[in-house]
Amino acid sequence: MTPEALLAHYDKAAPWPADRTARGPADVAAAYQDALALRALRLARGERPVGYKIGFTNRTIWQRYGVFGPIWGPVWNTTLTRCDDRGTVDLTGTLQPRIEPEIVFGIAATPPRDATLEQLFDCIDWLAPGFEIVQSHSAWKFTAAETVADGALHARLLVGRETPVRQFASTGAELDDKLAATHLTLFKGDETIDKGTGVNVLDGPLHALRHFVQELQSCPGAPALQPGDVITTGTWTDAWPIVPGETWRAAFEAPFDSLEITLR
Repeated sequence: MTPEALLAHYDKAAPWPADRTARGPADVAAAYQDALALRALRLARGERPVGYKIGFTNRTIWQRYGVFGPIWGPVWNTTLTRCDDRGTVDLTGTLQPRIEPEIVFGIAATPPRDATLEQLFDCIDWLAPGFEIVQSHSAWKFTAAETVADGALHARLLVGRETPVRQFASTGAELDDKLAATHLTLFKGDETIDKGTGVNVLDGPLHALRHFVQELQSCPGAPALQPGDVITTGTWTDAWPIVPGETWRAAFEAPFDSLEITLR
């Protein structure tokens, strides 16, 4: 499909054609170029990119979905919601949505090329709990290239309380260790649905950020990270189907904040 056709499916919450040959390139590098063309269409109609999502950083779910490495895509002003410790997200216009509890970084400065974890830490402004709502236009059956073309499966992002990163750690190594060792429990209402740990996410969210920065810098035509960008680093659990009317909660261990979301 052309970038124009992809955008039309997104806007209409319409499934992709069943014929895989009609969907788009089988090559991931070509899919990123299609994604950048789709980005240009969204910019032209007035949407504003506010950061990026990183997907498939959780190695424990690679086999389940048949995608064996991280992907990335843009987050938009039209898909981002900020809150304190609880927020509401509208699922209107999403297709087969699922929920993912994540850690989100706020960027303070553009990272240097081939940044170390310590250099990345110096480029982070804040850290927050988040819920990403992902979606699939192909019934959750896809190749890696198709996930890239499908906006990296991004539909919505709820970002909770933003806390200066140096309230958690004074070095990148300290933050990396704390996040990797942290556990969370995911609740739907009062029911425990899943549990996860930061180490699931490419050995920790800071490692996921480093991987993404390297991939972004090597992608022809991709814009560099900018101060103020938000980066959500990948789910700590599986992605769970959701419907309007539900309330979910990600209970991160202290000192990291937890977050509640109501869906409508």
